[in-house]
Amino acid sequence: MSDDEIWNRDEQQSPCVRICVIHPEERLCTGCLRTLDEIARWSGMEPDRRAAILAELPSRAPRLQKRRGGRKARLAR
Repeated sequence: MSDDEIWNRDEQQSPCVRICVIHPEERLCTGCLRTLDEIARWSGMEPDRRAAILAELPSRAPRLQKRRGGRKARLAR
């Protein structure tokens, strides 16, 4: 495989947006919405597995938008 073939492969791009913060409860990156395991294995994944993960990412976003409770939750205790 030549250098041109390596750099011009037909692969899914990484969804990384360089906001790498792992949500403590959901265990998802708040930037790209992948799990730690998905991030670690991304470069070695088959293209179809990457495509499946990319398709699933938008459905994970609501998991990070939960309210924590604030004052109302503290008063209810």
